[in-house]
Amino acid sequence: MHTVAVLSLKGGVGKTTVVLGLASAALRRGVRTLVVDLDPQCNATATLDPAETEGTLVDVLKNPTLSNLRKSITPSPWGEGVDVLVGSEDVETLNHPEPGVAKLNKLSKALDQIDSLLEEDETPYQLVLLDCPPSLGQLTRSALVAADRALLVTEPTMFAVSGVQRAFEAVQNERREHNSRLQPLGVVVNRVRPRSHEHQFRVEELRELFGPLVMPVALPDRLAVQQAQGACLPIHQWNTPGAREVSLAFNLLLARIMRASRGRVAPTRAEPIEEYEDLAEEAE
Repeated sequence: MHTVAVLSLKGGVGKTTVVLGLASAALRRGVRTLVVDLDPQCNATATLDPAETEGTLVDVLKNPTLSNLRKSITPSPWGEGVDVLVGSEDVETLNHPEPGVAKLNKLSKALDQIDSLLEEDETPYQLVLLDCPPSLGQLTRSALVAADRALLVTEPTMFAVSGVQRAFEAVQNERREHNSRLQPLGVVVNRVRPRSHEHQFRVEELRELFGPLVMPVALPDRLAVQQAQGACLPIHQWNTPGAREVSLAFNLLLARIMRASRGRVAPTRAEPIEEYEDLAEEAE
């Protein structure tokens, strides 16, 4: 099982959009996925549109038992293979600024048990996506303790670039202090307009700062993303030219995640998009 924390320490950069796009690509490829909605805004839960549950993430973080997990995880109507650990606005009450080790480990303890919820003939989860809030309290730090990889999301703007620098430092700190297996998967640049000189400048700035950690594929700024989310549908089912362009980008991004999760750590050189095209085609 590959567990990926998706984070940014600046709000509004499309972090949840990336989680939902990856879940959509995983659904198309047949990768069984669990989305864990740690953001008190609960946008991932709202878009995945699950049925009402007896429990939520709040119950799981207070007491990570199998019983609470069973009450809080449910299938998404998106299709078989995408489940949700349902979020709640009340999870903000657990977002302590200085949590102790016991609090930080509760999400990890819960995720260690999720395969026990499945029937003997059910496919185990292959991908867990942790949608983090845009703050560095207990919720985001718990995700970094539980994750194998951290995917940083940014936009090509000055303040967003600053936010991703702080997020990268947070990943490195958590790796040193609590989770030695955690690796920065990379930086994905969202809502890019190729004809914008400012966007191109910021993308180059990111490459200077993070080198090959900047993903070779950026996510284009397309209205189809908001339209699909408003309709509570996977982007791969929103049949417009813009949606198809974004879907291909998410296919490529998922392919890179799955390849990295098979044992590769952070890249040591810039890798062209072509290396991932064969894997991306499998998801179409």
